[in-house]
Amino acid sequence: MFYASIGLLSLVLHMIINHEVIANKTKNKNNQATVRYRQFLFGLIIYYLADALWGFFCDFGIVALTYADTVLYFASMTLTVLLWVRYVVAYIDRKGLKSTSLTYAGYVIWILSYITIAVNFFIPIIFKITPENQYVPGLARYFIFGVQFWLDALLMVYSFIVSFKVSKIDSKRYRMVGASGLAMSFFIFLQMLFPDMPFYAVGCIIATCLVHVFVEEAEKSEQDEEFAIVKNAAEQEHEKSQKAEEEMEIFNNIAYSLAADYEAIYYINIETGRYREFAPSERYEKLNVQKVHEDFYKNTLENIDIFVYPEDKDYAKSFYTKENMLKLLENKKSHTFKYRLVINGKIRYFMFFLMMAKDGKHFVLCNKDIQDALDSEKTIREKHEKIVTFGQIAESLAANYDVIYYVNIKDSSYVGYNTNNIYGQLEVERAGDDFFTDSMKNSQLLIHPQDRFRLEEMINKDYMLSGLESKRQLSLEYRMIVNDVAKHTRLTIRKSSDKEHFIIGVENIDDEVRKEKEYLKTINTEKELARRDELTGVKNKTAYSELEKTVQSNIDNGMDYFSFAVAVCDVNNLKVINDTKGHKAGDDYIKASAKMLCDIFDHSPVFRVGGDEFVVFLRGEDFINRVELEHRFRYMIIDNLKADDKPIVAIGLADYIPGEDNSLSDVFEKADNLMYEDKRNLKNRVI
Repeated sequence: MFYASIGLLSLVLHMIINHEVIANKTKNKNNQATVRYRQFLFGLIIYYLADALWGFFCDFGIVALTYADTVLYFASMTLTVLLWVRYVVAYIDRKGLKSTSLTYAGYVIWILSYITIAVNFFIPIIFKITPENQYVPGLARYFIFGVQFWLDALLMVYSFIVSFKVSKIDSKRYRMVGASGLAMSFFIFLQMLFPDMPFYAVGCIIATCLVHVFVEEAEKSEQDEEFAIVKNAAEQEHEKSQKAEEEMEIFNNIAYSLAADYEAIYYINIETGRYREFAPSERYEKLNVQKVHEDFYKNTLENIDIFVYPEDKDYAKSFYTKENMLKLLENKKSHTFKYRLVINGKIRYFMFFLMMAKDGKHFVLCNKDIQDALDSEKTIREKHEKIVTFGQIAESLAANYDVIYYVNIKDSSYVGYNTNNIYGQLEVERAGDDFFTDSMKNSQLLIHPQDRFRLEEMINKDYMLSGLESKRQLSLEYRMIVNDVAKHTRLTIRKSSDKEHFIIGVENIDDEVRKEKEYLKTINTEKELARRDELTGVKNKTAYSELEKTVQSNIDNGMDYFSFAVAVCDVNNLKVINDTKGHKAGDDYIKASAKMLCDIFDHSPVFRVGGDEFVVFLRGEDFINRVELEHRFRYMIIDNLKADDKPIVAIGLADYIPGEDNSLSDVFEKADNLMYEDKRNLKNRVI
């Protein structure tokens, strides 16, 4: 009964201490770490019950129930270790190889433990229960406890290491999480040594007590303090109603200016796909995009087939599923991507901005034409029921910028708003009397020297006024120096709706620039691979066909200075090698032949136009030295004839003769005839 009483006592204490988390009544109940900690607590409930029942069944001598409960004991204990790993990784919240490795290790140990438990039904490698109801531990039991001990120990070390890299408040919590892991690993070790004692239950209750007192309660206290601060600030804001109205007017001006930046805005219900379309531009309206408003995901994929540039269709389709859009916004406030649309027969690049609305139940998707100035602003105000939706859209749009400056055109005074938060609420960052003077001073300190002149030329009141007379906005990309690292930045200037202020947005576009480079690199790589022979790496028949068209164009245009020669080459003995040594040896023989051609004609493109047939197109230096190169090639073949494993390649080389040859095919035919003559000579050992 002593063993069972420890389990029951642990269960009672567990339910008392953690009742708020178990009942899901905490303020941050949707936080990932809290969700995983709650899962861990439920796992412990199962373990405590199994541990307590084990004591009862052992004392009453019920062999079948003792065996079944022992299986449940090991299964629930292994599950708690996995759930503890998931909680610690989520709480530390540091993405990287260490966190991923610890999580995978937890799953691997969990799966291996369950496999071992399954095997134990047939071979008692973990434990066995004797007819006298005696518990006999097996060798695999020590393996299960051992790997769990080392995993908890690694979590403890990981928590302590991270605690030195964070703030003082977070450091204390991380160390308490580490101390909890220490308690669990210590008592796992004792449980491994003393099978008949409930040490692991004691370790778990100590660990959860540490987390409750030093982590959960500490966070709750901080949240209460933050709530009190927010409440006090709200009361102060209420007392300053006049100032609040002025700030709201500024916010509305900024919101309307930002909304006018887009061709179309979609407000999409994440679960159902129902959507509304706001402020479509005249250019975008001409596409006659379907506005059924029932299924955004389906309608968008259909429209891609109609309006997207063919080379970008697969790329565009990769975005528009609920799962992919949620994944793109995982752990970040917005995501941008771009591709080409065909509008009135013209190809234009469009930028797309995907954001999560403030309510967490809708996507906000905006697109804009980035090849020239945006269309003129349109009013988005509609019926009263749409005002709330517009407010959420406005806040999401503001979140695209890191800083927004609201500058009085008349006296140059300004207010800077920091929008670098998840929903884009405007927060006053700084204010000043002369935006232009302050900007010139900061330019000397923050802007890359190569971009400084362009930026200073634009941050000029007269330049901005004159530029915005003919354009709706001005834009400049430049580099800022942040911690000695250049960051790509975009400055956007427009007038507010009252025409009395400049609205200047500053956004970090480092990711945008990087993705554009990666996109272009991917396209170029795919095109190059399509023109390469997969086996040898030389150019393929497709590339040769393109060469034929280019050469024919030059001949047709009468380029009398256009001189070239063609070498047609054919690999001897390939069929014999394939039949006697296998196709792998045949492939190696072809690759060796291709390498030999590339080594000799190292300034000319080599094409594989058939299974054993190659073509070399000689221009420039190789054309001038063609006779010498052909002799070098033939001498190499003489040497190869003396060896059994070296490639034997027949060659025929012919020059393009203007007036006599009318196409590349004519030159090819002459070289091909010479090659067949050489092929017969090689078979007869005649050089």
